[in-house]
Amino acid sequence: MSHISVGVEYGLHCLLYLTGPPNGVWVATVRDLADLQGLPFDYVAKLFTKLRRAGLTDSTEGKNGGFRLARSAHEISVLDVVHAIDGVKPLFDCKEVRVRCALFNGQAPRWATEGVCSIHSVMLEAEQKMIEALAAQNLAKLAMQTVAKAPSTYGPSVVHWMQSRNTPP
Repeated sequence: MSHISVGVEYGLHCLLYLTGPPNGVWVATVRDLADLQGLPFDYVAKLFTKLRRAGLTDSTEGKNGGFRLARSAHEISVLDVVHAIDGVKPLFDCKEVRVRCALFNGQAPRWATEGVCSIHSVMLEAEQKMIEALAAQNLAKLAMQTVAKAPSTYGPSVVHWMQSRNTPP
């Protein structure tokens, strides 16, 4: 089982299309974002509810309504999206196995239980590095990496496809 859900992946892909021209749009409906990527509408709608609640997107109503980024793509980190969709959760859940050693007969000595378990310590360090790495990446960087990889016609094609839709919000 993945620590970070597929919802985060879907959410990030959707948000990349909201980083604005020339390779994205400023506002799009959930229907358009779902259709563009072949994702289930209901699932994407739930993701955008979480993203809005976390203050990462805003919704607008009316003919040109839909969702847009609530802040600059430079100000929205991958960690923000992970926390919005999956919540804040630890990488590792220590079960204090060290106290169950058969040699202790149910009475673990102080030396065995004092301080953070060495295994838990490694996991805490890994979690901290993961948090730092996710916090260092933002939507603007991801969008630039996507543009650099794609042919120059891709972004304008996305914008044209989005603008040609008349899907109500």
